[in-house]
Amino acid sequence: MATKFRRIGVLTSGGDAPGMNNAIRAITRAALSNGVEVIGINGGYSGLVNDNVRQLSARDVSNIVTRGGTILYSDRCLEFKTEEGMAKAIATCKKYNIDGIIACGGDGTFRGATDLSNRGIPTIGIPCTIDNDITSTDYAIGYDTAMNTVVEMVDRLRDTCESHARCNVVEVMGNHAGGIAIQTAIACGAVDCVISEAPFDEEAMYEKMRRLKADGKRGFIVIVSELIPGYADPAFAKKIQEKTGIETKFARLAHVVRGGNPTLRDRVVGARMGSMAVAELLAGKSNVVICEQENETVAVDINFAQTADRLYKGKADESELEKYSKEEQSGILRLCEKKRRYFKDMTALLSEISG
Repeated sequence: MATKFRRIGVLTSGGDAPGMNNAIRAITRAALSNGVEVIGINGGYSGLVNDNVRQLSARDVSNIVTRGGTILYSDRCLEFKTEEGMAKAIATCKKYNIDGIIACGGDGTFRGATDLSNRGIPTIGIPCTIDNDITSTDYAIGYDTAMNTVVEMVDRLRDTCESHARCNVVEVMGNHAGGIAIQTAIACGAVDCVISEAPFDEEAMYEKMRRLKADGKRGFIVIVSELIPGYADPAFAKKIQEKTGIETKFARLAHVVRGGNPTLRDRVVGARMGSMAVAELLAGKSNVVICEQENETVAVDINFAQTADRLYKGKADESELEKYSKEEQSGILRLCEKKRRYFKDMTALLSEISG
């Protein structure tokens, strides 16, 4: 069915993630190998709304595998959510004979992909988010690089904490998702971690820190996921100091976590997902998201994926499952339970080995 497609578009939307360029490269090279031209859409969905596109050649995507960010840039386009904005986006697709689109980003990007598919532009999503908060996939492009960036930064803080017998509270990105926080807490030897997915015993942490200090421990790290009220704040560091007598500083790593050269994993996953997205599109598939499940790259219905996401995040209840078959309902519930079990197990691991 490759002859059906003359041109496909590729865009990156929402927050940038290291490895997006690797997906863009794979999409471009795979499409060209199948005789299909590629249109790069600049600035995400705003590029469709504002007619900001360019044709991509094999040379245009040379030497981008090492670069973070996205060569197609990104934006959050509110106009695209309106009927007028959607009409402009469809008009751009028709103007440039774009027969299908591959959209790289997070859950907001996938909602836009569904809107395009429903209006006759076949669209496939690729999960690219450092937060790794897409429930239908075990892994999203950018996650590994972001965690390695945090580890590098926290390791530097550990050096000065040890030298001065201090504690550092480190807020890391995640946007209500604690994946980066809990994994880096384990990797960096943090004394504790605060995430929204697991209960946090504040008094028990103070008691542990006092005991460890009495036992001779000098340096302490506490990792906090962003946006958690009362903890992702310098006031939490001040409280730790008051409760334990340990001098405590607060560090907010912020958007430095988004940048940097992608790791091997993000480069390879970007290539695999990009290539598969093209194959699915040329095979006539639409409204699916490319996921990694149990180390396999698979295509998942985007509505199924979004329902699993809403259910896991508490934005929907199980009544939303009624439109699915029994088998699909079980699949969605398994995905949610798998995510909950992961955080439970990781939190238990941190508790067991910290100190």
